[in-house]
Amino acid sequence: MRERVSQQLREIERRYDVKVLYACESGSRGWGFASPDSDYDVRFLYVHPLEWYLRVEAPRDVIELPIDDELDVSGWEWRKALGLLKGANPTLIEWLDSPVVYQQDEETITALKAMVPKWFSPLRARWHYYSMARKNFRGYLQGDEVRLKKYFYRAASAAGRALGRSG
Repeated sequence: MRERVSQQLREIERRYDVKVLYACESGSRGWGFASPDSDYDVRFLYVHPLEWYLRVEAPRDVIELPIDDELDVSGWEWRKALGLLKGANPTLIEWLDSPVVYQQDEETITALKAMVPKWFSPLRARWHYYSMARKNFRGYLQGDEVRLKKYFYRAASAAGRALGRSG
């Protein structure tokens, strides 16, 4: 699968004229509780050529490609990612902490990770995970048939909230 992910990232770079700076696994595989039917949730950060940034109108800053039932690929443009980091977005921080990294520009990502402590907000993280846990409870845990993996998502949300509290 690693080779397939690399191939998809190269195709994205070619098709969208971007450079992928970082790509990781998110979701159940990144969190260590994948089931046999888990897909691969590849998340990435990218930059465009200089001309893209000189436009008057800001173009789309997200690339989302559900490739198939097995592979889901989604990325954020670099400036968007920096804005989300400044807003203490825990999702970006989770990506940067993923144990499964498909590719990265080492120097750039090291610098980005060094910014995390400056912008991380336990209060905002707590709110993010609380909202996520509530959504998961309403959407996944109240039906007649509940997949075990959904309980792990709920537990991950609760743990994130607790970590946000202890900061």
